[in-house]
Amino acid sequence: MKEESRFERGYRKLLEIDGKAGQEVENGLKDISPDLGRYIIEYSFGDIYSRDGLDLKSKEIAVVAALTALGNAQPQLKVHINGALNVGCTINEIKEVIIQMSGYSGFPTSINAMNALKDVINERKMEGMNDIVGDEPTNEILPSERYEVGVKELSELDSNQVKVLEEAYNDFAPDLVKLVVNSYADIIGRNNLSKRYRQIATIAALTALGNAKPQLKFHINSGLNIGLTIDEVNEIMLLMTVFAGFPAAINGANTLKEVVNER
Repeated sequence: MKEESRFERGYRKLLEIDGKAGQEVENGLKDISPDLGRYIIEYSFGDIYSRDGLDLKSKEIAVVAALTALGNAQPQLKVHINGALNVGCTINEIKEVIIQMSGYSGFPTSINAMNALKDVINERKMEGMNDIVGDEPTNEILPSERYEVGVKELSELDSNQVKVLEEAYNDFAPDLVKLVVNSYADIIGRNNLSKRYRQIATIAALTALGNAKPQLKFHINSGLNIGLTIDEVNEIMLLMTVFAGFPAAINGANTLKEVVNER
């Protein structure tokens, strides 16, 4: 029996994840750079996406987060929003990932990504696809409870982190401490996306951005604290070679190595 080639394996995985949207990306490159189209399929989908160290839903959550944070690849973001819906994400789970990115790459990137999600949903509806909306957050937080809830959420990731923030900034920028902690109540405290997926999204985004190593270390450590494995975090780094390049992924892998050695 003939061994499946990288291209064949990659093309099969591409169709599984992105279907028509993925085919359109390949077809769009045929006239200008068929070699790039082939390399995308062979490397991205044949080598990386075909690895089984991280499930497809987790991979697409990571990619939607990274492309939202980078903010400079709207067509590709739409392809992977489409892919996320194809592999089991609900509309509200994708919304949560996009909302969460406002804390790491700013509101403009989240607004643009939310508009991309809206476009994808409308396009899929026109094709007769009715995607699962998913759960709304149900844990209403009173304004007076925000800081307390934020402390709880942040402490679940790292029991010492609130103390670290307060000791570092209470004398110099106490409002920053409040805003950071409150953001964990406002966003991370929403209960319709698991903490596992939230940390996958954040690790992917910070790796792709490449400009916040201390925060990446914190979230890698937090991801391991809430149940991610070293191998799963390493898979996120390999995935980011596709979307942020090898330097960003190498730096992310080195940060993971530091965290593991310190633990």
